[in-house]
Amino acid sequence: MTTGIGAVVVALIALGLFLPLVGFLAGTTASTAGLVPFPALSVTLVALLGLVAVAGLLLLAVTRRRTGVAIVWAALAVLVALAVTVFPLVAVASGSAERASDVVPLLGELWGRLTGQG
Repeated sequence: MTTGIGAVVVALIALGLFLPLVGFLAGTTASTAGLVPFPALSVTLVALLGLVAVAGLLLLAVTRRRTGVAIVWAALAVLVALAVTVFPLVAVASGSAERASDVVPLLGELWGRLTGQG
């Protein structure tokens, strides 16, 4: 029972949060011509590692006889699913901050050319 509830919550997180978030971030990257970077490889690797970890934690939950221990393993699976869901947002924000530091000198150079100072 506990594992079933944990599996349903993890599935809701994956379908209701992770996939729409990744789709939105990938769409944002596409619509800004790469100005907002999307680290597809690292997001894919984290998602696959998260899938393995969640499956293992739910397997541990289903094999426990005591309900309290099963609840702990299922709750850990949900926490891992949430961490995997947050990763793309953090990765894109970090990449965007790095990209912004590259854009500032470029904008200064363009401004200098426009005003005749460069």
